[in-house]
Amino acid sequence: MRAFLLRRALLGLLVLWLVTLGTFLLFYVAPSDPARTLAGRQATPEQVELIRHNLGLDRPILTQYLDYLGKLVHGDLGQSYFSGESVGKLLAADFPPTFSLVLGGAVLWFSLGVGAGVLSATRVRSLVDRGLTLLALAGVSMPTFVVGLLLLYFLFFQLTMAGVPVLPPDSYVPFSENPAEWARHLILPWVTLATVQAASYARLTRGSMLDVLGEDYIRTARAKGVPERSVIYRHGLRAALTPVVTQLGVDVGTLIGGVVVTESVFGLGGVGQAVVQAFISGDLPVIMGVVTLATTAVVVANLLVDVAYGLLDPRIRLS
Repeated sequence: MRAFLLRRALLGLLVLWLVTLGTFLLFYVAPSDPARTLAGRQATPEQVELIRHNLGLDRPILTQYLDYLGKLVHGDLGQSYFSGESVGKLLAADFPPTFSLVLGGAVLWFSLGVGAGVLSATRVRSLVDRGLTLLALAGVSMPTFVVGLLLLYFLFFQLTMAGVPVLPPDSYVPFSENPAEWARHLILPWVTLATVQAASYARLTRGSMLDVLGEDYIRTARAKGVPERSVIYRHGLRAALTPVVTQLGVDVGTLIGGVVVTESVFGLGGVGQAVVQAFISGDLPVIMGVVTLATTAVVVANLLVDVAYGLLDPRIRLS
């Protein structure tokens, strides 16, 4: 087990290095000139060269990359071109809203999706199965911003107009400041994210469960008189969750890099909005910092998924 985790960790570090190398080459070897962007259109060539020198962009590419890599190893993501602040501090301020949104949303969409998938798989071609399949297709087809705006209209605007201001419209309250308000401000974003994501998980769980329930060991368990509930949840669901957990790891790792639409609709701030602003202004260190954060999140999530395989399916042996 330790050898397996070590190999996966080393592979993850290799992936992280390749991504940082590709990102560096993409932004620093590309024809765009950050110094010209910062200086403005009316700047003189001398002013542009001075900014380029201050940013270290006049040094050889290899020297720049080694300096960037050395700082990255020590946890230094560089400084923003525009604010002059540490990218690490900027992302640390934007990370809590994104992490809170993804964490709560993941718990909700995983629970709803898996529950609906199991219900459909155990009642194949029934009215329940067809109804849940229809809802899943509607959820997959519905754009995130439409779901968010509908929830804001019916569960915030209409209730507020009726004198029942139960849910707030936007903003983020830190968990350490007030846990109850933290959850209350995130209910609508959680439901928005879960509505779209749960539909995919319901379809994935249904298909995986149907495959597993047709296996020989399931028929053997039923022939031995094992209660149906135990057959479904103890034997069937554990094996069926393998592809679902794989998808969960990918989704959570990816969304940690920013849930742009949901964050924008509900005004939460977060990593997604930070990277959009960085792209608009051409703030390369912030963009590279977000890419590094998202890559790290995906690598860690996939490592946890690999560990979970052995816990979910006894047929899988990590060696």
